[in-house]
Amino acid sequence: MEKKIDIPPILAAGGRDLDAIRFRIETLEKLLERSFRIPVVNIPCGLDALIGLVPVIGDLISTSMGAYLVWEARNLKLSRFQMMRMSANVAFDAALGAIPVAGDAIDLFWRSNSRNLRIIKRHCDQCIPKI
Repeated sequence: MEKKIDIPPILAAGGRDLDAIRFRIETLEKLLERSFRIPVVNIPCGLDALIGLVPVIGDLISTSMGAYLVWEARNLKLSRFQMMRMSANVAFDAALGAIPVAGDAIDLFWRSNSRNLRIIKRHCDQCIPKI
């Protein structure tokens, strides 16, 4: 049984069903936060930390990609409180990224996209009826 979300057709790039949306946001989170491991220290890293190394433009790109998760959450009709938490995570990540070198190091450990994915997953798990 597939739960459909009421999304305008023009916004539904990859499909409107809950599974398609969940796949998109999980894939984006993995790409941004843990697409590979840093050798020797074995810390998962993603494009968010790498793109953030480019001053200003990199931070704008990584913030906009994080904001995409918030936009998808809005389409899933998360509560205002959840949306505010997710927006605060993205804003805090952007503020950290503005710090020249230390911000990029901290970005390896403050994973706003992973936090936002957990919020979305909790919401999706509550939407699916228990059988």
